[in-house]
Amino acid sequence: MSGPVSRGLLAAIFVFAGVMHFIIPASYVGIMPPWLPWHLELVYLSGVLEIAGGVGLLIPRTRRAAGIGLVLLLIAVWPANLQMVLAARATEKPLWHQALLWLRLPLQFVLIWWAWRASRDRRDDRS
Repeated sequence: MSGPVSRGLLAAIFVFAGVMHFIIPASYVGIMPPWLPWHLELVYLSGVLEIAGGVGLLIPRTRRAAGIGLVLLLIAVWPANLQMVLAARATEKPLWHQALLWLRLPLQFVLIWWAWRASRDRRDDRS
């Protein structure tokens, strides 16, 4: 997955996800690991970073830095994905729901690879 179409799709995903942090922050606060401080502030910060990273992928001069930033952000938010699984188990959500959350965990690695790849492909750069 590389090239301008793939990069544009990934950028749109990150911008959309970042905007959602401001539209429905309570959903994100609800999955914050309890050991982290400043839940709402971290939700807003991660939203800003997702938007910046998504836009940064579209700009050749900032593409590599955006890719590095998104990879680091995806690693940093992985505990929230794990927290969703743990919370679903603790509240005895249906098994299909828990299974979907378990499947989401490795998706983070796919996104990391995609962000890295999208930020490294310079074949279509015009600058």
